[in-house]
Amino acid sequence: MSRQADSDAPVTHVPDNHGPIQEYDRRVAAGRLRDDEHQRGIIQNLQNLHDDLVHYRARPIVRPSLESLKPTKSLFSSWFGQKAATGAIQAIPDNLPRGLYLYGDVGSGKTMLMDLFYDTLPSSVQSKTRIHFHNFMQDVHKRLHRMKMEHGNDIDAVPFVAADIAEQANVLCFDEFQCTDVADAMILRRLLESLMSHGVVLVTTSNRHPDELYKNGIQRDSFIPAIHLLKSRLHVINLNSPTDYRKIQRPPSGVYHTPLDSHAASHIQKWLRFLGDPESPEPHSETQKVWGRDIHVPRVSGRCAWFTFQELIGRATGAADYLELMRCYDAFIISDVPGMTFRERDLARRFITFIDAVYESRAKLVLTTAVPLTELFISPQELRESLKRDGVPVDDEEEEATSHAMQHMLEDVNSNIDQLKNSSLFSGDEERFAFARALSRLSEMSSQEWVERGMGLESMGGKGERDSWAKARSRQMEDSM
Repeated sequence: MSRQADSDAPVTHVPDNHGPIQEYDRRVAAGRLRDDEHQRGIIQNLQNLHDDLVHYRARPIVRPSLESLKPTKSLFSSWFGQKAATGAIQAIPDNLPRGLYLYGDVGSGKTMLMDLFYDTLPSSVQSKTRIHFHNFMQDVHKRLHRMKMEHGNDIDAVPFVAADIAEQANVLCFDEFQCTDVADAMILRRLLESLMSHGVVLVTTSNRHPDELYKNGIQRDSFIPAIHLLKSRLHVINLNSPTDYRKIQRPPSGVYHTPLDSHAASHIQKWLRFLGDPESPEPHSETQKVWGRDIHVPRVSGRCAWFTFQELIGRATGAADYLELMRCYDAFIISDVPGMTFRERDLARRFITFIDAVYESRAKLVLTTAVPLTELFISPQELRESLKRDGVPVDDEEEEATSHAMQHMLEDVNSNIDQLKNSSLFSGDEERFAFARALSRLSEMSSQEWVERGMGLESMGGKGERDSWAKARSRQMEDSM
């Protein structure tokens, strides 16, 4: 595999306490870089991953057997209407640090940021590779071709090639991630998932947000699972530097943070500063009234309200309460959101009602969640048990393959919801529809357009755009009374 950095040579390490932030400070002091607040915020994300890697130990590489690479067909995979993942791909380890997807325009500093991260990787990283993504995919296709020539066209060679690559790199860094070729699109989901299953940490730069990859490409539907994987397993960071009329820069990370790790608190603080009152960022409590009842709002900054999940959804609140909150605030931060199984169905229904209220009022929503969004209302294990209750054949001997198929199904629930229509997981069509709609709305509310609308960003019209949006939202809320 051709490389931009020589990963075959022994990895030379700087001290573990010298990470991207310390290297950035050194280069600024030496006059090689100009200190920039927005870039410093992005580099903090690199530093967070660096700190995670200090304590991370990748598990040993387990090569798939040739037998496991042969195609299989089961009643379960037929029921899903898709080829089930085979046992050749292990589950992604729970301790795998979440990687980074850095995207931005030409000149946004992608190369410099990757340099900072790659050059300061800690001593726990035994092997590392940095390569242009186009060159990487060319090498992958050559390897796949050799495997098929040796073992036949029916073999699924992706997991085997991924194991080879994983042996060469605990950390794999891509420059200029893109997808312009249908051959790449067809295998990327399985390739990336296979690499992650071996404990490989991925960091990549790109000119495009994951949702914009392979736009209008042939058979793009087959590429959508790769987009879901990138968004769920990597922190997506916007490198462009928008500022609003208050000169407060938008946090580079997305509005949703998973899991509830050591970085969740800083995620909240950054968004509270952006969405709240920059002149008085320290939050205070307020009380609102609904039909003579008090609603305690524990933390408020400007027009942004911050609740823990338990404080808002764990109490006996309902649609009338949420509507009043929408009239009082433009943005909401909900922290410590758990995964909700069938036993917490009342909490799930309440949370979906709140999501609908936020969406319909065009407010902003920031979340920290214990599980990926696709598992907020149903877990793969719960889906598995439900299918068995409903008489769908589920092979217990292929537990990992079954779990993969369920995971993929949940990640693209909008496409697969009809296949669950007879499942006992939902009490009826209305609940099933509300479940799918909530995930769809959460996805839309995470978009750059949704988050930046009405924030007075200079690129969108500054203070005039902010005032216009506030008036329009006020009229909308009056109409809902």
